[in-house]
Amino acid sequence: MGYGLASKMLVNLVGGCVQAKNVASGDIMWTLDGDRTVQTTVTGVTAAKARHAVEVVTDHMTFLASPDLLLLTPDGWTHAADAAGTTVAWTPARKLCRERPTIRSGYDFGYFVGATCADGTVYKNYVSLIVNGKGFASRYAAALTACTGLRARLEPVTRPSGFLKRDLPGFRVRVVSSYLSDAMRHYVGGDPHHMRQGFPRVVLRDVATFKGFLDGYVDGDGHLVKHARGRVIMSANVPFLRELARIIGARFTPSKRHVSQLYVADRWQSRGTFTPETHPLHPPESSWVQVHEVRPRPALGAKPFTFYGYRLAPYPTFLVNGHLAREGW
Repeated sequence: MGYGLASKMLVNLVGGCVQAKNVASGDIMWTLDGDRTVQTTVTGVTAAKARHAVEVVTDHMTFLASPDLLLLTPDGWTHAADAAGTTVAWTPARKLCRERPTIRSGYDFGYFVGATCADGTVYKNYVSLIVNGKGFASRYAAALTACTGLRARLEPVTRPSGFLKRDLPGFRVRVVSSYLSDAMRHYVGGDPHHMRQGFPRVVLRDVATFKGFLDGYVDGDGHLVKHARGRVIMSANVPFLRELARIIGARFTPSKRHVSQLYVADRWQSRGTFTPETHPLHPPESSWVQVHEVRPRPALGAKPFTFYGYRLAPYPTFLVNGHLAREGW
């Protein structure tokens, strides 16, 4: 029995997609290690002929392979011939070659997350903040660069004012990075909309990070309180504020008519309600996709299928246009 992929199926090399038959020793492939994308090197290529193949139909594509090619499911590795009705590990192939900045925890990271949650916008491939104050925009840009290494700069813009009925000058900080955008979505539970975002528990890694988060959020949607030692955070996202109140040991009563407010006393840390938590800084890059059908494909005529397999190091797996696979045994 042959193992591997049919000759014209696409595999993901670091330099781009190629057909299975065009992979050579020394090529570097993309693969998955848990939920992170990693690289592995081809140390050998094998080719075997067989008269039976299967077409694997998933949410994203149909590929032709040996019945004994292994695909990763939540219950472990399974042969391609037996994968119908399961889900298999997958990562978006179009995102494999993107830049992956190293995200560093600390005050700057917390400030970036807090300001983005309060006043920023997370798009599919970039993160943006548009505000009136140059000081706020400058602090946001500096924090973003410090915690990711990505270049962030201020751009003068105008923004409409519904109250004044005219455009007002402002400043925009915009960083194009689908990786950072995916990270922010992951931090807040998938939906970055201000009314639906969850509390980003990643900022609970340590006190410095959480202090940065509070400062960033207050700069966006809060203010100092006169004649008191504290600040007020405002939001219409009641579950978000309720969770934040629990972390700082504050009382919180949602408003029934207006935007809710949460008072953050300067002495919140002395209450002893803050508990550090460990959460990953980097977003998961894998998910599960459905295998809808596995169709037997016998060879037609006298010409058999040629299946290509690979010996790899340090990881024995590879990607079939984003789908995680390895040779059968």
